Amino acid sequence: MTSSKVVIDAIVAQGMLPLYFNPDETISVEVLRALHRSGLVAIEYTNRGDAALQNFRKLVEVRNAEMPGMLLGVGTIKNMQHATDYLAAGADFLVSPGYIADVAAHCVEHDIFFGPGCMTPTDIIAAENAGVKFIKLFPGNLLGPEFMSSIKEIFPKLVFMPTGGVDTTRESIEGWFKAGVSAVGMGSKLVSKKLMEARDYAGIEHIAKQVLDLIKTIRG
Repeated sequence: MTSSKVVIDAIVAQGMLPLYFNPDETISVEVLRALHRSGLVAIEYTNRGDAALQNFRKLVEVRNAEMPGMLLGVGTIKNMQHATDYLAAGADFLVSPGYIADVAAHCVEHDIFFGPGCMTPTDIIAAENAGVKFIKLFPGNLLGPEFMSSIKEIFPKLVFMPTGGVDTTRESIEGWFKAGVSAVGMGSKLVSKKLMEARDYAGIEHIAKQVLDLIKTIRG
């Protein structure tokens, strides 16, 4: 099992966490390969739809065969059953749209990365008191960088990442990093439905590389 610190360090080092889902197993695998080629080492597959768990098992199989060192996590974890199923399938980390007390307790006890979605200081305090180190600000488009700026000093020991509405532009990404986040979560703005439908894996790889380079530039 991958330790929470290893996952946090990997996400912070690349400065972003890509997340995606596709009901088609082949497309899911090829997107994973494209993101891996771009230089990413931590990727979130989203638990949406009936095919998600079986697809994830296939991703783990491909990762084990082709991508040593790649960290594969699962998002949209909403209960302990989800957590149990995906950890059994080989997930390196778990991400959720909200704070789930029993999942947090299990992950902290077993040193598994859990990134709960938090929208209020109350959510963040609950997560911090449970031992969680990494907070997903969600939905980022509603909270905005100003929210991050206003709470950063209250939670100096936590790592923050917004998800939802983060665009691939310098203006969007730089605004969040200036506000104090350590990474940005990127879904449909990075791995768009249009690119997946066109099976344009080179396009996905190209955009991911551009964003990684942009984050390096922003960080100086």
